[in-house]
Amino acid sequence: MSLTLEEIQSFKGKYPKQLWTLFTVEMWERFCFYGMRGVLTIFMVDQLGLLEDKANLQYGAIQAFIYAFTFIGGIFADKILGFKRSLVFGGLIMAIGNLIIALSPHDFFYFGITCSIIGTGFFKPNISSMVGELYKEDDPRRDAGYGLFYAGINIGGLLGGALCVYLGKYHSWSWCFLAAAIVMILGLITFFATKKTLGPIGDSPLQILPKAKRTSREILVYIGALLSMPLIFIMVKNTDYTDYFMYLIGIAAVGYFVVETLKQTTPYQKKLVAAFVFIFMYFLFNSIYEQSGGSLSLFAKDNLVHNLLGFGMDPNVINNSANSFFIIIFSPLIGLAWVGLNKKKLEPNTINKFGIGFLFLAAGFFLFYSLRYFAGADGKSSLNLFTFTWLVITFGELCLGPIGMSIITKLSPKKMFGMMMGLWFLASAFGQFAAGKIGASLSESNTGNTNMSKLIAYTDGYKTLGIYALIAGVVLILLSSFVKKLMQDVK
Repeated sequence: MSLTLEEIQSFKGKYPKQLWTLFTVEMWERFCFYGMRGVLTIFMVDQLGLLEDKANLQYGAIQAFIYAFTFIGGIFADKILGFKRSLVFGGLIMAIGNLIIALSPHDFFYFGITCSIIGTGFFKPNISSMVGELYKEDDPRRDAGYGLFYAGINIGGLLGGALCVYLGKYHSWSWCFLAAAIVMILGLITFFATKKTLGPIGDSPLQILPKAKRTSREILVYIGALLSMPLIFIMVKNTDYTDYFMYLIGIAAVGYFVVETLKQTTPYQKKLVAAFVFIFMYFLFNSIYEQSGGSLSLFAKDNLVHNLLGFGMDPNVINNSANSFFIIIFSPLIGLAWVGLNKKKLEPNTINKFGIGFLFLAAGFFLFYSLRYFAGADGKSSLNLFTFTWLVITFGELCLGPIGMSIITKLSPKKMFGMMMGLWFLASAFGQFAAGKIGASLSESNTGNTNMSKLIAYTDGYKTLGIYALIAGVVLILLSSFVKKLMQDVK
């Protein structure tokens, strides 16, 4: 017998049991996603023969489309499919995309990537929204739930980030993409085996309609998604088209947000404005942070020694997995630190936590800049310092990543959960988009053809990004009291 929403939300203890289902499914999906993300620029430069600036632009375009479609997928889930059907459809398309690439990576790369874009768009925002529905609106345990969910994301990111780079660079690119497909299928099997425990959470919002009418609308969504694939394929291959698409969807998304916000009561309007501040700052954070899959991936490939604390280690494995590794270790400790500070009434509010996150991000990029002072004549610098830098940046991410999704669901009315989570991920899309353009500019600033000239050009850029992050952090802290008033009773 299916549980009611009241029974699910009245759970005892720290976590609802359904969270473990969503944790596991998201873990496998993030294995697939981060495995793909970590090899994109390496594959495009080494296997497809793209120049580094072009690879950065295409990386930004691919990532931007992936996250932009989470906004669209969130809306369709809210209005027609429901979170469950949206998740299954997205997962299937992602698995098919990776299988297509695995058949012939050089020939089918862009076809498979197109499937991954559509699939992630329907999958990603909806599983995050289901986590929010496990809790009543005033349940203080929600942050802890999102913290655990965030750990699931990063366990998947750690495993996928390391294994896919290793398989692709040292064995077979087909094995790399096949591994991503297999784990996505495992995630779907897990979901089908346990979805009954979710009760009504994620069901179609059109339950009141006759089944035939509801089914026809769902089929139209699936057909529309598949028909959009040729257009996405063209735009991903030609990044000029990506620019037009991103500007268009950005204007449309903000317009849609404004219209929906105006329909709300005044208290909720203020909360949604506060949510938008968090979303905008998340965009800025990702514009800097997401050099990880673009310019930093290419930097790690050419400008770091293969030695970590005396052991042989591929720098791209470190670049792709260190962040996830540190999050898994330090996320619980940061959570305990917040609890301890709260007891002493010293815990920073959410907006201050975002500001502190930017300050750590700034420190990290200043450390990336300092790598130039530890390089040999061959332009290769210290992998030890590079890894430590990821630890510093991880502390910054932990100040905003786990609480970001939670605060958006706290500030949003329930009927806007899917759209607002989609807007959160759309901010990431624009961050990825901007990161790709920043990475391309770093590549273009390298006027030489040696590792040393590349080291100087890239680290100059990282110093500039550090300055921007520092300014953003200070501004956020100064705006703290104003945003806190908009949030009203939400903490």
